[in-house]
Amino acid sequence: MKKLQFTDLVLFENDQVVVVNKPPMLSSLDERFAEAPSLLRMAKAYNEELRLCHRLDKETSGALILAKDDETYRFVSMEFEHRRVLKKYHAVVEGIHQFEMEEVDLPIGTGRNGLMRVDFGSGKEALTYFNSVQYFRHYTLVECTPITGRTHQIRVHLAARKAIIANDTAYGAKVPFLSQIKRKFNLAKFEEEKPMINRFALHARALKFRCAEEVEVEVTAPYPKDMEVFLKQLEKWDS
Repeated sequence: MKKLQFTDLVLFENDQVVVVNKPPMLSSLDERFAEAPSLLRMAKAYNEELRLCHRLDKETSGALILAKDDETYRFVSMEFEHRRVLKKYHAVVEGIHQFEMEEVDLPIGTGRNGLMRVDFGSGKEALTYFNSVQYFRHYTLVECTPITGRTHQIRVHLAARKAIIANDTAYGAKVPFLSQIKRKFNLAKFEEEKPMINRFALHARALKFRCAEEVEVEVTAPYPKDMEVFLKQLEKWDS
């Protein structure tokens, strides 16, 4: 199998930035005490000057911006800080949910178990909008537009609407198996059934931002193979 190259991930590149489609299960930054590759390490091998302008959870796939110089890094960072970057995520959630510009304005803080949670006492402001894109019998594909950028924001806000992201077991989701949705499902003897997706089903689908005063970039990140296969299984067996 061909080793994954940084150039395989590039969606857009100009003189200021590189936008990549981060694969699932690849850390944005180096993990402590781990030898596993990270996106930043791959980026530095491609161009030593590259700096991450934001991060995605290890399990989350999708569009990620890297700046080529300090001036661009500061400019894009300020665009994020002033909420001028348009971010669109796609999530497959448990259940049927008819979201139409559903606003979730709930503060987020850190819980005792280290996970994030809605926290009206000391949580930080967090705002997300949700729109349903596609319905299945047991799941819904939802487009998520976070206005703020809190840790686990989309995951927490969806869970607060009882629309937990598929396989997000940390926030109470079930592991999605084909046998749960396919009638007359048969598994070969002695074979162990595998989940339809091995991580929580969240993908950073699109970004629209400025990387300089008069340079606007708009990028859409295709689904990775695991998300694409999951959705195809739902279309076939859960529609």
